[in-house]
Amino acid sequence: MEKKDFMQRAIDLSINSVKNGGGPFGAVIVKDGEIIAEASNSVTIDNDPTAHAEVNAIRKATKKLGSFDLAGCDIYTSCEPCPMCLGAIYWAHLDKIYYANDRKDAAKIGFDDDFIYQEIALKPVDRHKPMEIFMRAEAIKAFEAWMQKTDKTEY
Repeated sequence: MEKKDFMQRAIDLSINSVKNGGGPFGAVIVKDGEIIAEASNSVTIDNDPTAHAEVNAIRKATKKLGSFDLAGCDIYTSCEPCPMCLGAIYWAHLDKIYYANDRKDAAKIGFDDDFIYQEIALKPVDRHKPMEIFMRAEAIKAFEAWMQKTDKTEY
């Protein structure tokens, strides 16, 4: 299969998702020229705001490979990843992101991912969602324990 075929599969998943009651997004994860996971958006189907196509595909791929590290894999997604999905892609160590629609296309149909991108750039005090640092002295103990742990699995 070629890049075009992988993207077409992501697009087909996005179209089928709309027909099945999900959001208009699809994603496939490819390793060594083979699709190892694919998913569509199921936010409204699963009542899960994190059930974006990319996150769903990452969950399937990590389960299939038995690893949280997807280095050596690429993701093809029908739309530019939202900030949550982009973060998940980085945490999963996917090598490359291919996308079809962009965030401006998504905004035209009511998915304003760009708003969240703009919020991330702001200082916490300037964001629309109030944020307050609270009980740091108690919470830092977990970080100290992590730093001292010699048999941890880094990720």
